[in-house]
Amino acid sequence: MKSGGFMKDALILFVITLASGFLLGGAYQITKAPIEKATLAANIEAYKAVFPEAADFKSDDKMKAAIETCNTELLTQNFGNVGVNNALQAVDGSGTLLGYVITSHSDDSYGGTVELSVGIKADGSISGIEFLAISDTPGLGLKAKEPAFKDQYNGKSAESLTVTKSGNAGDAEINAISGATITSSATTNAVNAALYYVHHYMNQ
Repeated sequence: MKSGGFMKDALILFVITLASGFLLGGAYQITKAPIEKATLAANIEAYKAVFPEAADFKSDDKMKAAIETCNTELLTQNFGNVGVNNALQAVDGSGTLLGYVITSHSDDSYGGTVELSVGIKADGSISGIEFLAISDTPGLGLKAKEPAFKDQYNGKSAESLTVTKSGNAGDAEINAISGATITSSATTNAVNAALYYVHHYMNQ
């Protein structure tokens, strides 16, 4: 009798678990598309912020394949723990190439990982940067998101950039945020990863 009760309880539990699994799976499938759509919309907003002249952003197999090779080579550069996450062509309404939008990151920021979208024109100059992820200290590292810091990158055309504390940045330099040199350097090296990708793989 007890054995039969145990089996009944086990069967009920199995049915509940199975039903829950199906419900959770269904919920995931239902919410997956809207989440992906929202993420894409947020990313496109960032792409447009760094390359406002572009009408569309697209990738191809060559660009995707180059990311892995580029990330291997970046390990040999002096940019720290950086990498390229995604690479897109920025095109106008007729499909003419205007430049590139590169998503890159550095794991060396004060608060961990900093992730950026970097717009780079066909001539190699930076059209803008936009933060996709940063979790640094408010009032210090988070000042990286403010125009006073991030707009410094606009128009820079060097193959790589360095950070200076002098307050008088040259053509290939970025003025550090006061009290947040680590964040400044991580952001600059994430930009350097994007520049490296474009200069070594797209402008050949």
